Amino acid sequence: MYLHTQQLINEIAVDEPDPAAANALQEGLGGQFGEMRTMMQYLFQSMNFRGDTTSKPYKDLLQGVGTEEISHVELIGTTISRLLDGSPEYHGKKTDPVDKPGAKGATPLKIALDTSNIHHYLVGAQGALPVDAAGNPWSGSYVYNSGNLVLDLLYNLMLESTGRLQKCRIYQMTDNKAARSTIAYLIVRDQAHENAFAKALESLGVNWGAALPIPKTNAEKFPEVKKLLDKGLQSIQFTFSADDESQAAKLYRGASPSNDGTELSTAVMPEGFPMTIAPERREEFAPGLDKELLALIQATAEVEIASANGVTT
Repeated sequence: MYLHTQQLINEIAVDEPDPAAANALQEGLGGQFGEMRTMMQYLFQSMNFRGDTTSKPYKDLLQGVGTEEISHVELIGTTISRLLDGSPEYHGKKTDPVDKPGAKGATPLKIALDTSNIHHYLVGAQGALPVDAAGNPWSGSYVYNSGNLVLDLLYNLMLESTGRLQKCRIYQMTDNKAARSTIAYLIVRDQAHENAFAKALESLGVNWGAALPIPKTNAEKFPEVKKLLDKGLQSIQFTFSADDESQAAKLYRGASPSNDGTELSTAVMPEGFPMTIAPERREEFAPGLDKELLALIQATAEVEIASANGVTT
C-alpha cells in the first residue's frame, strides 16, 4: 500500500512562465531516461523480486527508491505545469532576439505556435504530458526487469548515471529559477540513487567501478546543486516505509561510492513542501468549479455530514 502526503518533495522556486524550459523538462519526465521510466522500472523490479528473507534488503532498497521516484514524477510534472501556467502572457527575454514573445496576448494562445510543444496547449491545457521533449509518448518498453538482481542493479546504476547527465544538460539550457530548482534537486537525488545501486552491487561482490564508473559531471559548480550537496542530500536514501520495517539500511551505509567524503544513511522520508492548486485557465476552457457546482458540492457535503452524525433531514 502507498500513502500520499499532500506535500512536494522539494520546493519549486517562483519565476515567470517559460514554455521552452517546460518542453526541455519533458525529457526528464517522459524520456527514455526520465522519472516515469525510473519509477516504473524500480517498482516492477520490486514487485517481481524473488528470493528468501536474506535478500529482503535488496527488495526494500528497490521499493524505497521506486516510491521516491513517484514523488519525482509529481515534482517534475508540477514544475512543467507551473512553467506553462499563464505562458500566453509570457513576454520573452528582451536581451535574446531569438526568444519570441506571445504577441502580447492579442491572440490568447499565439505562443503555442511560436515555441515549446504545441500539445501543451492543444491537449494538456498548459500542463505536463507523459511524453519526451520531442513529443513521443512514454513507452513501457523502456522498463528493464530481467529477474536477475545483478543485471537489474547494473542497469539501474547506468540509468541513474545517464539521467543525471541529461539533467545537467537541461540545467545548462535554461536559467529559469523554477526549472533549475527542480533540475538541481533531481541531479542530487540521482546521485543518491547511484550510490544506492553501487552499494548494493558492492555487497554482491561486483566491481562495478572498473566497468561502469559514476560519470564526473562537476554538477557542484551549479549553485543550486552545491547547496543541496552541502546538506548531504546525495548521501541519504529515503525508505518511505510507514511501518519502518525496511531493511535498506543494511545496504545503504558506509562510505559513499561517490568518494566525496560523506557517509551514507537512511531516513523514512523528507519533510516536504506545501502544494498549491493551479488557477483556472479561461483561455484553455479549463475553468475551476462554477458557482452552481460549488453550491451543489456544499449542499451535498452538508447532507453527508448530517447523515454521518445521525441527523435526518
